[in-house]
Amino acid sequence: MLQSSSEAPPAARGVRDGSAVGARFISQLTRDTFAIILAGGRGSRLQQLTEFRSKPAVHFAGKFRIIDFTLSNCVNSGIRRIGVATQYKAHSLIRHIQRGWSFLDGRFNEFVQLLPAQQQTDACQWYQGTADAVYQNLPFIHRCKPEYVLVVAGDHIYKMDYGRMLAAHVRNGADMTVACIEVPIGDAHEFGVMAVDGEDRVVDFVEKPQRPPAIPGDPQRALASMGIYVFRTRFLVEQLERDAATPGSSRDFGKDIIPRILADHRVCAHRFADSSVGSPTRTPYWRDVGTIDAYWQANMDMTRPDPELDLYDMTWPIWTHQKQLPPAKFMSSCGAHGMAMDSLISSGCNISGASVRHSLLFSSVSLLAGAQVEDSVILPEVEVGPGAVLRRCVIDRQCRIPEGMAIGMNPEEDRRRFYVSPRGVTLVTAAMLGQSTAGFL
Repeated sequence: MLQSSSEAPPAARGVRDGSAVGARFISQLTRDTFAIILAGGRGSRLQQLTEFRSKPAVHFAGKFRIIDFTLSNCVNSGIRRIGVATQYKAHSLIRHIQRGWSFLDGRFNEFVQLLPAQQQTDACQWYQGTADAVYQNLPFIHRCKPEYVLVVAGDHIYKMDYGRMLAAHVRNGADMTVACIEVPIGDAHEFGVMAVDGEDRVVDFVEKPQRPPAIPGDPQRALASMGIYVFRTRFLVEQLERDAATPGSSRDFGKDIIPRILADHRVCAHRFADSSVGSPTRTPYWRDVGTIDAYWQANMDMTRPDPELDLYDMTWPIWTHQKQLPPAKFMSSCGAHGMAMDSLISSGCNISGASVRHSLLFSSVSLLAGAQVEDSVILPEVEVGPGAVLRRCVIDRQCRIPEGMAIGMNPEEDRRRFYVSPRGVTLVTAAMLGQSTAGFL
């Protein structure tokens, strides 16, 4: 049970004590926070997987959409006033949120509100950057009257108690707090990278630098921004209005807001390890599934006997919407047994005389007699024909794999028909197979 912290400094009184492993900061602090999730990302590095949907709406781990992890983190942290800013190919995402996230009770001032790009400040402009997406929704934020605003990306896979980050923000007397994660120095050029002093105050911030600054004392690692920010509302409004009036600004937190405020304001780094949810003996799990290889690998991570990200931990559940479907079914056909090993098989699947190894099947997938699936991610409503073989594949929704087709066996042949990633993962969509994409979302 959580205990109130009588030792807390005056600025943090009323904040729950999170020193114990697993403690939550569901308190007046989280109730006074509004979260805005930036979910308008194009996700172009996911190739044709985002041809009909935005990155946050992409399916993940057999049952979920990517955005479910961020939304669940908010709800589980006690932050239940949430806005979702959408833009790029948002229909699938909007439909998912309407169906799966309507359980919050508006009578208690709890909600998930969709915030589509509406050109609210300029009839000629959609969201120009991350900061602009928040700026254009300031009227809605003002109506909610929050003390704090949490700005968070909606396209990463992780479990995090945002309440601990909020509490650290208050304790540190910060104007802005930036969540960060340690990454190898060779990968840091893909992130916003920060340099910090001995008290984790940010002294420099560079977006996607060619020569990233290393962590003091550890030249092989850097502190990368997770795209998660906490502000006191008044300070955020001041900075967004200033940025909107600045000619030439790209309207982005990483490129404009953070570098501009470092000299005159207190910006603190918050280590992901201090608020990640999971076993304290494990490395905190956070993944940007922005490429086909990263997406495939993160799904494969879920098939391990003891994955680093525990989907079965009911103390921090991942909420979602899914159709009510019958249980998965395994049957014999043509003298062969339907079987699956080291795999996740979702509801409504029918494995008829086929075999599945080290793979992840979403709902309503049918595998017919003699089909073999290995090291693959199969999205909903796919049918794999008799004798077909799939190796290291991502098969998009509603594909019909013809009888006897082999995919993932010959990269050169696959490249003529499908997309093959740098690590040899083959992406297959219905359009690549010459099939209809009606009802594809």
